[in-house]
Amino acid sequence: MAVKYTVMLHELLKELAFDPVYAPEGYLERPICETGVNRPGLQLTGFFDAFDDDRIQVMGQMEQEYLRQFSDFEQEKKFDALFSHNIPLLVLSCDSEVLPSCIESAKRYGIPVVQSADHASDIVAALTASLNVHLGPRITMHGVFVEVYGEGILLIGDSGIGKSETAIELLKRGHRLVADDAVDIKRVSAKSLVGSAPELIRYFMELRGIGIVDVRRLFGMGAVKPTEKVDLIINLVKWDDGAQYDRMGIEEKFTRILDIDVPSMDIPVKPGRNLAVIIEVAAMNHRHKKMGHNAGKELSEKIYNSMVNNQ
Repeated sequence: MAVKYTVMLHELLKELAFDPVYAPEGYLERPICETGVNRPGLQLTGFFDAFDDDRIQVMGQMEQEYLRQFSDFEQEKKFDALFSHNIPLLVLSCDSEVLPSCIESAKRYGIPVVQSADHASDIVAALTASLNVHLGPRITMHGVFVEVYGEGILLIGDSGIGKSETAIELLKRGHRLVADDAVDIKRVSAKSLVGSAPELIRYFMELRGIGIVDVRRLFGMGAVKPTEKVDLIINLVKWDDGAQYDRMGIEEKFTRILDIDVPSMDIPVKPGRNLAVIIEVAAMNHRHKKMGHNAGKELSEKIYNSMVNNQ
C-alpha cells in the first residue's frame, strides 16, 4: 500500500497568500492529503457521483455567477450540499463579492473559506504545483546533491569515495550545495524529481578528518540552495584497470527513481583525476545533450561518413 503524505493547511495558506473569509476554530491544522484540486461546477447542480471530498475546491467567477441566479434559500441549499461532504477548503477567485449564503452555510458545517485576487485557473495551477511538492511520493538516498551550472547533480558511490570532498571543491568554484549524506527526493510531476536536504542536517557537511562544517556560514548564503531538480546522477566508482569505461558517450544510461528514468553515468575515481572539473564538464555536456547536441554521436557520424566517402 502506497504511503500517503499530508500537509497542514496553514503551510499552504502562508505559501499562496490567500485571504481568509471564514475561519473556523482550528482550521489551520487541517491536514490536506490529496494533490488534486476540483472546481465544483457539476456539484452545484447536485451531481456528486465520484466526488472526492478530500480535494480543495476552487470556485471561479463562472460558478459564482451561476449561483447568483438563485434565491438566497436555493443558494444555501447548494452550498449545504457541497459543505456537507466536509471538504477541506473552499477558495473563491477574483476577489468577487462573497455571497452571504456561502458564509452562513460555511458556519453551519465549519468549512474554511478563503479568497484570492487571481483567476480560478491560476489558483488551480498554483495549488496543484504546491501540493505536488508537499505530497509527492518520496525516498531518501545516500549521496551528495549539488547544483552545477544550473543542473542538479546527484553524486552517489561508496562511503569514502570522495563525494563530500568533491562537493567542497565545487563550492569553491562557485557552485551550490543542496544536500550532503542524505538526500530527500520527491516526485513532483510525471517527469520531474526534486531533491532537498532533511531539515535536521540542512547545509551541514561531514568531512573525514575535519568533522562537521556549516557550509552556509563558511561559504555564504550564495553557496547553498534549499531544493533543486534532479537532472543527472553521477556514480563515483573506484578505478579498475580491467574495466571497460565509456569512451564515446553515445549510449545513454538511466537510473530509475520513483518510476522516473534519470540520466546517469559512472565516473571512475583514481589519484590525479580532478573530479570537480570532470563534473563541471559532465554538467555542461548534459545541458548540451538536452539541447539536442551529442558530441559522441556527431564524431561517430563524421568517422562513418569519412569511411564511406573513402571507399
